Amino acid sequence: MIKTKQKAKKSKKSKKSKKSKQQSSPEKPALSLKEELALKRKAMRERKEFTDLVGKLLGSGIFLGIVLFFVGGIKLALPGALGIIVLTLCYKYPRYALFAFVIYLPFAGTVIYWLGGSPIMQLAKDAFFIPMMIAIWQTCKKQGKPFIVPISLKTPFWVLFSSCLATLLLVNGQQQLGASGETPIGVGILGLKVLLGYFPLITCIYYLIRDEKDFWILSRLQVVLILICGVLGIIQYALLTIGVCKGTVGVEGDALFKASLDSRCYFGGALLYTPEQGVIRLPGTFVAPWQWAWFLISGTFFTFASIFSDKSIIWRIISLPALALVFMNAVVSGQRIALALVPVWFVLLLIITGQVANFKKFIPVIGGFALILVIAIAANPVVVQERVDSFVGRWNASPPHSFIVQQFEESWHNVDDSPLGKGLGRATNSARILGSTKLIETYYPKVLYEIGIVGVMAFLFFVTGITVVAFKTYKKIKDRNLRTYAASMWAFILFISYNTYYYPLDVDPVSVYYWLCIGILFKLSTIDKEAHGLDNKNHKKRLKNKQVSTST
Repeated sequence: MIKTKQKAKKSKKSKKSKKSKQQSSPEKPALSLKEELALKRKAMRERKEFTDLVGKLLGSGIFLGIVLFFVGGIKLALPGALGIIVLTLCYKYPRYALFAFVIYLPFAGTVIYWLGGSPIMQLAKDAFFIPMMIAIWQTCKKQGKPFIVPISLKTPFWVLFSSCLATLLLVNGQQQLGASGETPIGVGILGLKVLLGYFPLITCIYYLIRDEKDFWILSRLQVVLILICGVLGIIQYALLTIGVCKGTVGVEGDALFKASLDSRCYFGGALLYTPEQGVIRLPGTFVAPWQWAWFLISGTFFTFASIFSDKSIIWRIISLPALALVFMNAVVSGQRIALALVPVWFVLLLIITGQVANFKKFIPVIGGFALILVIAIAANPVVVQERVDSFVGRWNASPPHSFIVQQFEESWHNVDDSPLGKGLGRATNSARILGSTKLIETYYPKVLYEIGIVGVMAFLFFVTGITVVAFKTYKKIKDRNLRTYAASMWAFILFISYNTYYYPLDVDPVSVYYWLCIGILFKLSTIDKEAHGLDNKNHKKRLKNKQVSTST
């Protein structure tokens, strides 16, 4: 009898504890049968709309492709047919367009040359971006939401845009009046597009990443892309070393030291491989070798953020080989800037994000990472030594600081009589199809040449505004994981905002990743606020339930 009474008391206590747990852990209320049926009908309707739209687009694309085939052949027909399909779908489904845009970017160089290297394909990524941007702009206008987010960036943006507009009208416009054989206004518009064209990506990220789940999908997608591209980069190097791809052969003189499309090896574009001359420049999956270098540098920030921030232990483990592949490609690709900056920024990120102090998490990660690197270095000691010697030799022959000072002096000498510069796009490589351009291999001297000292001051005001607001934003994030990720993004923003060695902000992938990181950081702040707001609300609800249960 006593035992049965004790069991009865225990069962009552367990029931009470289960009830209290149910009360304390707020769950989504169960949907009624009517609501479930409504959701199913909505899903069926959306599927039908999608299949109907795809059917119409396929028909239109095939028809347009046939017409363009007779006009310009397959090189015009294929991009034209794909273009109408992609543009429409991206406008209709901007969130999917965002992910497609991010996926396509690192493979753009490979796709371009697989499809014949058509100049139209150079703009293919904009077929994802522009319709998505227009859709978001229309939604913001309809709902009365600001298009420039956060609002604090509005003034710096308009200051820079006004300065660029003054140069476009007064300098490029004047050049247009006396132009023959070129289009200075067109050069200026392309230059403006390169300088600020992807600024709206901040807004797209801010509105299209709805919640924390969407954010982690984007973060993990980036890790997967780095993994795939890293593996392809190693395969490319292996194909060259075993002779499947011949590399740079049949040339002499200066051609032995220049990347060429004739040496292309399955992936990416222009390639240089003359190991007997001690020169290797691999493009990975990109158009040119130095774009691959900046992809690897960018990948350091994304993989590091995922290793120390992702809530899933599985994805943290997956991110480790991704970072190891970044390091390995920095060595074998022959890119000196990647070899220098990848390890340096890895160490700096440990300090900036405070992970050095977190020994419990830090030691296993670094231990596993170090093991992978030791194996890779032990397998290729000669390659590692060659890359280090190449880097030291290049530094001694042309120190970066001397090179930057020289470029500043040349640009200042060219524009000392013109505070608005020599014209937008006049030092932008992609604008050379519309007019003459000057090659300037450092970023701020290039900006100085194009939009003058007034434009440089406006640009510095703009990027400083971004950097300061981003810093204040990440510091306010309370969630530890999101804060570490935001710190990594802020470090990348800081680095690119003031970097002047070469011009990564002008071309893929940094021309996209810079704005992508800004958008991610500001969205993380919103996600954090919503999560903590919900936690506070649930906490109050639990307290209320507790008070009710004690009073009863």
